Amino acid sequence: MYLTQGLHRAMQQHPDRMAVVHGKVRITYGQLHARVARLAGAFQSLGVRPGDRVALLAWNSSFYVEALLAIWWLGAIATPLNCRWSSREISHALIDSGPRIVLADPEFLDLIAQMDIPTGHRPTVLATPGSQTHPVYRPLESHLANVQAVDDVRADPMSISTLLYTGGTTGTPKAAMLSHLNLWAPLMARMAELPAAENSVALLVAPLFHAAGLTRMLYQVIIGEGQLILAAFEAGEVIRAITEDGVNDLVLVPSMIEMLLAHPAFKDCKKDSVRRITHGTSPISAELLERVLQAFPKVAFSTTYGMTESGGVATVSKPENYSAAARLSGRVKTVGQAGWGTELKIVDSQGAEVAKAVVGEVLIRSPGVMLGYWNQPAETAATLRDGWLHTGDGGYLDEEGYLYIVDRLKDMIISGGENVHSIEVENVISTHPAVSACAVVGVPNPLWVESVHAVVVLRPGVSLTLDELRHHCRAELAGFKCPKTMEIRDRLPLSTVGKVLKSRLRQDYKP
Repeated sequence: MYLTQGLHRAMQQHPDRMAVVHGKVRITYGQLHARVARLAGAFQSLGVRPGDRVALLAWNSSFYVEALLAIWWLGAIATPLNCRWSSREISHALIDSGPRIVLADPEFLDLIAQMDIPTGHRPTVLATPGSQTHPVYRPLESHLANVQAVDDVRADPMSISTLLYTGGTTGTPKAAMLSHLNLWAPLMARMAELPAAENSVALLVAPLFHAAGLTRMLYQVIIGEGQLILAAFEAGEVIRAITEDGVNDLVLVPSMIEMLLAHPAFKDCKKDSVRRITHGTSPISAELLERVLQAFPKVAFSTTYGMTESGGVATVSKPENYSAAARLSGRVKTVGQAGWGTELKIVDSQGAEVAKAVVGEVLIRSPGVMLGYWNQPAETAATLRDGWLHTGDGGYLDEEGYLYIVDRLKDMIISGGENVHSIEVENVISTHPAVSACAVVGVPNPLWVESVHAVVVLRPGVSLTLDELRHHCRAELAGFKCPKTMEIRDRLPLSTVGKVLKSRLRQDYKP
């Protein structure tokens, strides 16, 4: 199925329903349909044809949503670029993907102008609407004056819809090739398990250059409901959106939940209006989970698991897994069962399937699994084998097919011949009432090869000694799992979607 289908359905059934709210901009589905058709005409006038790439280097906005839909309307390939990348990484992605045009926010125009991009790879660069005049690049508005709307090509479901770059925090970014079907199928499966609520107003705060943001936006368009866009997460703005703008469906990562609960204005938040909170991207501690469930007693809380290469969601843990009984039983720790159309398998280092409750690598097979990595045949062959996506995550399945993620395989610490899963140690540290956040990594050790190191952030206005924290760990963990070293910092390094950048923490301890 093509990704603009939801827009046509919404236009036919409720063109006056609010589709997108961003600041003072409010766009109905009828208006969005017309704007996308005309923007597609502008792209076509600039030479964009089916299969061409159109890159976006911009923060979340109503225009970003329009641009993505217009690119897919033409059968072209959307190529969102990470706004937090270095100049080197952006330049690499532009050369690698070879876009016909680049749409960039004003703050990035000088950066692009200074890049040494070979002549054959230089795209047409246009400033996003509302930008001031730039000495080199014209604003997109200059191409909108006389263009006509064009018809939707209604792209082949198996054609590439999106190049979504991943891996930029640990090495050279590589682009997952996601077809229209790759993005459509996981969302259909999620809707089947967690039906969309009527009058849903979702918060879109995850970056649209990330799978979490892109699929959140698509979900709302497919069901024809509204979404309020924030350029970046700010707890006060989220509270205002809930209280004043009727936002009732949230997708948040743990660091966002922590900041939301800690904000002084949270006490006045209209909590009872929130119907659903979905958590994903990184594990949530038991302590934080208890606090958010107490803060939103009427909310349907759920968890999803997936990745860019799986087209987003692969498993869903439903709200019943967060009941009081489930929290006592341990079922709350699962990331759910395979979604409809998805298969899961756990294998050992030789590729052989392991028994239930045995930890191994998580493999996924579904219509959402990417076509491969753009211009990366070796990486594709290593990741996609015999029809299965090798995730690099360590986990196990129980007797009912519930998946439990224990760690990224690369994050597992091998200390003195013993395997230590960082998530287990983090969960224990997070239960201390003085701890706001923590991350556990392995650092080089001449005797043990690696030793367990904990980086801890404290709650505002509290104190904690490292000896007190060591005592807390020793009461809950085997000796070899207890951190050998610890430190307290003001904050943890986070990615654009709130994931802790453990690679950056490890760099501090490289010999």
